[in-house]
Amino acid sequence: MHLEFLVEEASLESALTQILPKILPSTVTYKIHAFRGKTDLLAKLPNRLKGYQAWLPPDRKIVVLIDKDREDCLKLKQQLEIMAISSGLITKSSCQKDKLFQVLNRIVVEELEAWFFGDVEAICQAYPKVSPNLATQKKYREPDAIKGGTWEALERVLRKAGYHQGGLEKYKASSEISKYMNPELNRSTSFQAFYRGLLDCINNKQI
Repeated sequence: MHLEFLVEEASLESALTQILPKILPSTVTYKIHAFRGKTDLLAKLPNRLKGYQAWLPPDRKIVVLIDKDREDCLKLKQQLEIMAISSGLITKSSCQKDKLFQVLNRIVVEELEAWFFGDVEAICQAYPKVSPNLATQKKYREPDAIKGGTWEALERVLRKAGYHQGGLEKYKASSEISKYMNPELNRSTSFQAFYRGLLDCINNKQI
């Protein structure tokens, strides 16, 4: 089996490069395509999907991964679903019983940094001066519901501990934290939806 990942930026590509080998068996190959931001991905996605539809063999699937940011999650997911279905592809959400899906659409809620807050131990391993009590603090208890933006929250946490003093370097932080992440134990609901979706991809489960 082979998976094609379409992601909106390099920092997400960097994280997946570290995370995917922890989830996928060695028999599954994959390629990550990073776009120049969310707008670029959404603009190019219809044509990209039509291109896949013209040749996609049964043992290949497409995974589209995009940040929610401050958009309506359901509307964004519906937008992705319509693009895929209009291209003649079967999505996991639209797949009928006894059929195999070709596209897995997943939303990162609200940003990639929420996945990092879902694994505080990984943050602490990457940046040892960060307090291990971070996960017990009320404002970080629910990674997908952190107020004021997870990117900004991670920057505050790291700068307070003496890291990234010139501002958060997203690609660098992504590489350093994701290296230590444990997918199975991540507390982010959106990460777990992504994780379970990948397992369904490799197990060919419709539901």
